[in-house]
Amino acid sequence: MKKLVLDINKLEMAAGRLRAIAHPMRIAIISLLDQQKKLSVTEIYTAIDIEQASASHHLNILKTKGVLVSKREGKKILYSLKNEILSEIIDCINRCNE
Repeated sequence: MKKLVLDINKLEMAAGRLRAIAHPMRIAIISLLDQQKKLSVTEIYTAIDIEQASASHHLNILKTKGVLVSKREGKKILYSLKNEILSEIIDCINRCNE
């Protein structure tokens, strides 16, 4: 049997991303961005009915862990998914509950 070689850094990064998305509000943000592609923090907190500070906190976690990217357009900062495969992961998890 062939020995499995593990890259600890890649495993830690993957675990960090999974921890980042493992929150109901963050899953809601990812789902929203999957549908709308680019949104400002105002559009996000309005759409999911949470406080602006809470939305900013969750967006910061998702951005820090490499789940989201942001781009300034005029006075707004627009957030989007870094990789659309994340929405497929959320869809997969949701299908497991059916």
